[in-house]
Amino acid sequence: MEKTNKKTSTESNVTRKQLQGTVVSDKMMKTVTVLVNRFKKHPKYGKFMKISKKYKAHDEEGAFKTGDQVTIEECRPISKDKSFKVIGKKIA
Repeated sequence: MEKTNKKTSTESNVTRKQLQGTVVSDKMMKTVTVLVNRFKKHPKYGKFMKISKKYKAHDEEGAFKTGDQVTIEECRPISKDKSFKVIGKKIA
């Protein structure tokens, strides 16, 4: 008696983190460095702090240059410290 209701992992069921930031470096091949700024509330004092973090993102065509506003999306690890890919420019 086999059950045919086996759940397979599909791409559509996965929710991936999307972040918006500014390209600060495009000197690597197929890679850009994106600076993401966000506000975080201090757990005890309630003050909002500006937190910045840099992410390396995959850019296959090399289309994005320093200063571009882009959106990056989480993906499978491409290298040791690159697990995001650029999905497009931020529309402003």
